[in-house]
Amino acid sequence: MKSQALLVFVTTPNRAASEKLAKLLVGRKLAACVNTLPGARSLYWWKGKIQKAKEELLIIKSQKSLWPQLSKAIRENHAYEVCEILALPVDLGNPAYLKWIDESLR
Repeated sequence: MKSQALLVFVTTPNRAASEKLAKLLVGRKLAACVNTLPGARSLYWWKGKIQKAKEELLIIKSQKSLWPQLSKAIRENHAYEVCEILALPVDLGNPAYLKWIDESLR
């Protein structure tokens, strides 16, 4: 059986924003787990100029069926005008861990 798990990547401006978003997503059972990785440095185009920023990266474990609610919750509770939300399907993984994600989101 193919996995329904998703890995979702989201950047945030700081720890407070990361913790707020992570608690919201896990609390609503839109995410089984959220890893917060501080120290990300981003270089990107924004409004015609190259920008630099210190950010945090969230790695969110969720499921494809929750994508509409998950992405909406992130957009509605994110500080950025255009926030990064990138989802990648999980094709392979530890079966016990994939089962845990599924059970955590019920």
